[in-house]
Amino acid sequence: MAPRKSAEFASVEPATGAEIARFPEMDAEDVTAVVAGARVAGELWSAGGTATRRRALLAWAGELSRCSAVLVELIHRENGKPRDDAYMELVIALEHIGWTARNAHRVLAPRRVSPGPLMANYRARIEYEPYGVIGVISPWNYPLFAPIAPAASALAAGNAVVLKPSEYATAVGKELVDAFHRANPGLDPGVLALVTGRGRTGAALVDSGIDKLEFTGSPRTGRVIGEACARSFTPVVMECGGKDALIVAEDADVSKAADAAAWGGFSNGGQTCVGVERIYVHRDVANEFLDGLTTRLRHARAGVTADSTYGPMTMESQVETVRRHVAEAVAGGAATPIGGVERIDGRLIHPVVLVDADENGPTVQEETFGPTVTVKVVDSIDDAVRLANNTEFGLGAAVFSRDRGRLIAQRLRCGMVSINSVLAFVSIPALPFGGVGASGSGRIHGAEGLLEFSRTKSISTKMLELPGLNGMLLDRARVTMPVLKLMTCSRFSWRRGGVA
Repeated sequence: MAPRKSAEFASVEPATGAEIARFPEMDAEDVTAVVAGARVAGELWSAGGTATRRRALLAWAGELSRCSAVLVELIHRENGKPRDDAYMELVIALEHIGWTARNAHRVLAPRRVSPGPLMANYRARIEYEPYGVIGVISPWNYPLFAPIAPAASALAAGNAVVLKPSEYATAVGKELVDAFHRANPGLDPGVLALVTGRGRTGAALVDSGIDKLEFTGSPRTGRVIGEACARSFTPVVMECGGKDALIVAEDADVSKAADAAAWGGFSNGGQTCVGVERIYVHRDVANEFLDGLTTRLRHARAGVTADSTYGPMTMESQVETVRRHVAEAVAGGAATPIGGVERIDGRLIHPVVLVDADENGPTVQEETFGPTVTVKVVDSIDDAVRLANNTEFGLGAAVFSRDRGRLIAQRLRCGMVSINSVLAFVSIPALPFGGVGASGSGRIHGAEGLLEFSRTKSISTKMLELPGLNGMLLDRARVTMPVLKLMTCSRFSWRRGGVA
């Protein structure tokens, strides 16, 4: 639906400032109209059944694959990341659509559960229903994958979706919505609708009467959105960033750990919510690890040419956050075996490694979201776990250990852990994605993601009467309570031996 007014904003290339396209700055009335259209479309979409939704989603994946060259170029221009990284983002997005389309019918199928001895004359059943209209507010750092994963789950569950992409990634957001419409010309466009604009457009979507919201963004914006959703009792799934830690144990494959740290900390210019920002390495392997990490980063560089390791910072304001964190760490005594403030050249920030930064300072406690990592040498894994958990965030983490990876992972306060790798959980469609604490709440991806966008309905059906044993009557039979007491005593009263 076209907006009523002519106010527009521009999407630009972060490296050059060149304009890519202009989009309408939609206001509250525009957004409300789009949501109303989505609600009508969603009713037909839901009634179409899981087989129809599966076909539509797989057709969407097919269209996205066919227009991959266009998408990759748009991501490269609008986000700044290298084309190979943009293609990897597309590959992962397609895997998630495929898994969701093929598994939704199984995950969301009605299921019977035992009614228990007390209600043995009943049949108990759980059914899953769509919410109605799901709003998705997506970020700029992964402009294709970040909105596709929750949108695919919400669509597969029978909801209509209204997508509000970041103003820094609107061209990509529009293309993925257009691809859905091209793949499914027989569907009402309101099934997957687009609203465009900046902050006030997102605020309007929150207040538009949507039935649930999925938000990915900063903790500061997340708190504002959470408060707004609370006022209208609108449920919300939130992914609000992280400060992910990598633990390198004394029995780790140090070479592989250094490879993973370099990629996990610096791919996409460090602009990854589950990217490595903190590293805790056991003293026994610290020198070998640091040598390996610095060797791998020595020739890495930010740029816009084909041979660049990663691209420019997408948001200019984020450059100042990186600059401040590096400067404060160095002022506090941190060493910089690689990089420093002098390696920040406008939006091009070359790799920075900070050793022994203050663990309670902003460099370690705040999300940096740039091509920097802090490294701390520890004397024990207990120290590493304690420091890794010393944060308000709790999104992801990584552990390198030959024998104790799972034991260490179980002690980490976070939603996801990769063992002997980094970020691997993102690429496995069956695994849920989400964090704890300031990193947000709820889950996307996998079965949990499908259930997140479904209302649970409990249904009990009386199958036969048990004369004299119905306790749900004002005028009970004389035998009812003695029988109920006998059942209770026979099942529970003999139990002894609790925890002393």
